[in-house]
Amino acid sequence: MRRVMISGMFSRRNRRTRRPSSPALLAAWEALDAGDVPGALRQVRAAGEGPPLAEVALVVGRAAGEAGFTDLADASAALAAAPEDARALYDFGYACVERGVPDLAIPALREALRRSGGALPVLRELVSAYEDEGRHREAVAELVRHEDRLADWPDRYLLVFNAVLAGDLELARRRHALLSDPEDARWRPARERQNRMLARAADAGRAGPLDAADLRGWQYVMGGTVLGTLSPYGFDAGMNGRYAWLQDSPDLCLRGLLRLRTLLSATGARPRSVSLLPDRDSRILGLAAAEVLDLPAEPFAPGRADTVVVAYDLDGLAAHDGGPELIGELFDRAPGQVLHAHACCWTDPPAVTPDSAALLHQSVVAPWGEQLRAGADGRLERGPADDRPEAEIAAEVTGADPAAAEDGEGDGNGDGPADGDAGFTAFATAVAGTWLRGDRARVRSAGPVPGSRFA
Repeated sequence: MRRVMISGMFSRRNRRTRRPSSPALLAAWEALDAGDVPGALRQVRAAGEGPPLAEVALVVGRAAGEAGFTDLADASAALAAAPEDARALYDFGYACVERGVPDLAIPALREALRRSGGALPVLRELVSAYEDEGRHREAVAELVRHEDRLADWPDRYLLVFNAVLAGDLELARRRHALLSDPEDARWRPARERQNRMLARAADAGRAGPLDAADLRGWQYVMGGTVLGTLSPYGFDAGMNGRYAWLQDSPDLCLRGLLRLRTLLSATGARPRSVSLLPDRDSRILGLAAAEVLDLPAEPFAPGRADTVVVAYDLDGLAAHDGGPELIGELFDRAPGQVLHAHACCWTDPPAVTPDSAALLHQSVVAPWGEQLRAGADGRLERGPADDRPEAEIAAEVTGADPAAAEDGEGDGNGDGPADGDAGFTAFATAVAGTWLRGDRARVRSAGPVPGSRFA
């Protein structure tokens, strides 16, 4: 089922007379009185897990009804009427997960698991909710607690998967070694992905510490992405090498392309061309990449081997006419094909995982986009996009100063790790044997390295 996000919906006033008695939920109810469904859900989240589930269901049900989500509204009504019924708890949790609010599902599913005596379907749905929230350690704890009753597929597979994403490679390797080969062919791709994930962990572990601050190492373990640069900003604020909101620059674009060139050389990749994707941002960066890599540029063609496909931002490509089809064509890697994305969103990862990414961000504005600037009155304003020809802007990128992109390192922060060329080259060399293997399945999790998210 396609998940529709209730948190993005607005609604009209609802005149129901029943109200929650919990003070923590009254603010949510008042937000609904004002027609503010997202605001109400923020209040429910802020209340934590203290309020009674029946009252949570009362608020969520009203919000769902006003947003037109009858499945969640019905499940909420059933839970409000029978808050101790395991089936009602499960149905509410399931509907919350399907509607994109897994955080609201977790308390109900946890209670449903208790009341159902540890029923495996309930456990699996709870694990799914934990995964959607990036709470992998809690998923592991629940699976281990019920391990004597687990099936290999999917349950013990999920235990290994979540152990990796929680950063517990020792547990993951032990349980992975005990997994039988799946009899159901549908699970074989998952088995192969997990084999590749643990093989990448072995290489990345030789290249770095794979601790809670090793962003480059864990990005590689999770999806096979070699992260080109680490943000020098906000380590004390919990960014750990990621950018929050970024106004990009030609300098940073060039630095990312030079790291891509180093990666190709260190791993022995020998592409024969640069493939240009159709969106303007990607064409500009692709033309610059062709110059940096000294390769001919040609329009992207599905299945072309031995080429570097360059995207500025895969989310921007997905929004382009025909973009979703192109994204689908990039899922399976052609022989010798490398997918490089300059800017990769870590809070909402792209539908395909790139082989190389210059940087991770939450929000980005391309150097030639509508960037913020100081107006004549000193106030910030959004400037016009650069409408010069693509080749002219690409030449500005190749003529930039990559060292200028490093100016923030140690500049008032003092807490960011070194990100020099020698260290990056050593990492790329160490992972050469496991890079460019398998498909490019989406990785939704941020993994074991924490990151601060901003609204």
